Amino acid sequence: MGDSTVPKPSRERRGRGSVWQTPEMLVEIETAWSLSGYLLVCFSAGYFIHDTVDIVVSGQTRASWEYLVHHVMAMGAFFAGIFWSSFVGGGVLTLLVEVSNIFLTIRMMMKINNAQSHPLYRVNKYVNLVMYFLFRLAPQAYLTKFFLRYLGQRTLGSFLLVTLLLLDLMILIYFSRLLRSDFCPERAPKGQHKDKFLTE
Repeated sequence: MGDSTVPKPSRERRGRGSVWQTPEMLVEIETAWSLSGYLLVCFSAGYFIHDTVDIVVSGQTRASWEYLVHHVMAMGAFFAGIFWSSFVGGGVLTLLVEVSNIFLTIRMMMKINNAQSHPLYRVNKYVNLVMYFLFRLAPQAYLTKFFLRYLGQRTLGSFLLVTLLLLDLMILIYFSRLLRSDFCPERAPKGQHKDKFLTE
């Protein structure tokens, strides 16, 4: 069995790790490749598939439709790296958002326990704001600038650009909701779904 579904990367593109061990992923977003980065993208795609199935099977489709849209777009982007070994670096960079998710999860857990008046919540909301900028807004802006070069082309890059622009829109909407909820609560709309702690 000499052939493989996944093209083997050239020696120049081989890396020993992800971004910190293969820094060319920050620049060569389309062609840079590393085994750990590839496996990370595969694992993340599997997570999104599992979470999508779980939402549908548990009957939460209507309440969680925004997450389903996000998952479908993310899977489409990750499949480019899995099946074509292209844009693996872009996939790895988008996963920097998981750093921000740590603080969003702390926020969610404290809201579940009605601990918004706790000093830790107040500290976390400022840390959360910084992490959101560093690991969500900044990487998305960087990737969007990179993918704009594919504007008007009929290539995989142009498909990923459309997906990225839609994700940009979702992230900005979530960011505005987060700001209203934590910093301008008097402007936050009432009657939102109780499970959506990110957007309250």
